[in-house]
Amino acid sequence: MTRTAVVTGANQGLGFALTRGLAARLAPEDVVLLTGRDAGRVADAAARVAADPATRARVEGRVLDVSDAGAVGRFAEGLGEADIVVSNAIGPLHPDRPQAEQADVFLDVANGGTHAVLRSFGPILRPGGRLLVVASSLGTLDHLPEALRPRFDGVTLDEVEKAVEDWRSALHDGTAEAQGWPEWINIPSKVAQVAAVRAVAAERRERDLAEGTLVVSVCPGLVDTRASRPWFSDFSQAQTPDEAARAVLDLLFAGLDPATYGELVRFGRVLPWK
Repeated sequence: MTRTAVVTGANQGLGFALTRGLAARLAPEDVVLLTGRDAGRVADAAARVAADPATRARVEGRVLDVSDAGAVGRFAEGLGEADIVVSNAIGPLHPDRPQAEQADVFLDVANGGTHAVLRSFGPILRPGGRLLVVASSLGTLDHLPEALRPRFDGVTLDEVEKAVEDWRSALHDGTAEAQGWPEWINIPSKVAQVAAVRAVAAERRERDLAEGTLVVSVCPGLVDTRASRPWFSDFSQAQTPDEAARAVLDLLFAGLDPATYGELVRFGRVLPWK
């Protein structure tokens, strides 16, 4: 049976490395769809993966803007079924600009994209499939003040989306700090990503475990990429994208461990939510 893998935000950095790893580990009859927003970059990245001597599977570039939930839905509907889905896209965030000014684009991609992938690809995931959201260790609940934690703990995906939109509104009307939201918008964003995975996994858990299907979020650790460079001064311990991709790929191809289902995993180990 032909297997289909989809990676979002895949024309550079970790997404590109994950695409290369999937193309090397899957079989010649399988297909890996490398997606991104820019048609030229997507075509170039897909051609580079296809030309890699380690590549075994067929690689195709597809334009997909994950901030457009309708486009994500149409993309998934066109596929009909998928075996591996990796939600990796992230919006730009720069330290030299006020974060409230960058919030819309960042949240539309990181959080809106996560929600759209979960909603659209979850229903078409084949039994035994893998749906993985790249997040961060910043996504554990303890990174939020206690008063905000109930917005993300034990809630539905609809409620996660509402919390994100309420936070967005607070950023725009200047009340976010008074409400206790962390100044660095990456923190609530990552908590919301992990909470979204947990919400979907809670609804699917019994059936997925019976069928060997995994829904999970992962922290790849510090990775030396264009997106992370502006935020850290010391990259001596950082991984290259290829190095960071290995643990994520190992999780995708490993047998299902129920202990990891719906959790945030870093280097094969579950990070406590609370």
